[in-house]
Amino acid sequence: MRTFLLSVVLFFIFTWVNAQNPTTAIKQDTSARLDTIAPPKYINQGKIAGKKAVYRSLIFPGLGQVYNYGLVVDDIKAGRTQSKRIGQKLYIIGKIGAIYAGGTMLVMSYIDNNNNYHRFLRELQYRQLNGTPDPDNGLTQYPDANALTVAKNIYKRNREVVLISLVGLYGLNVLDAYVTARLKYFNVDETLSLKVSPSIINTNTMYGFSNVAPALKLTLKL
Repeated sequence: MRTFLLSVVLFFIFTWVNAQNPTTAIKQDTSARLDTIAPPKYINQGKIAGKKAVYRSLIFPGLGQVYNYGLVVDDIKAGRTQSKRIGQKLYIIGKIGAIYAGGTMLVMSYIDNNNNYHRFLRELQYRQLNGTPDPDNGLTQYPDANALTVAKNIYKRNREVVLISLVGLYGLNVLDAYVTARLKYFNVDETLSLKVSPSIINTNTMYGFSNVAPALKLTLKL
């Protein structure tokens, strides 16, 4: 009995002593976080510039080329290039002029073909109703209705071709702006190298025989 009581007393003493020991918070090592800081995220400047050029060209033809011209000017002002880039600036200005010159010619051609198409169409409709040429239409030199039909179809086809050309010019304007903006940030690093070394090619391994031929091996290092 004494042993049991002594054991109970010792147990309570041991529990009380442990309760008096303050628990200290474990300090976290923050030095490990400093070593695992992620590097800054890569920003593709060419992709950003390409999107901006495309959006501007879609809104208004030639506006993407104006944006690319501004990129060249910014490089000159910031000192990122030593030359004045006169040739590049004239090239971009020339493309803008070509876009508007080609667009103007196509629009004028569309208007002319569309007017002639409707003119011959009205003449055909007038002759079907009255049986005689329209004296006010200026097409009395076409006595045959078949000739009028052929001419009408030609102007209609030309009008459609011009319209497709306008759409193509618009798409080319967008594509040119995008490619120019992307290539502006396309940079070949100095670590890029090309190594040429001799090698051999095994051209025949059938039936246990091997036939080798001399060759050159190109190794591209980035």
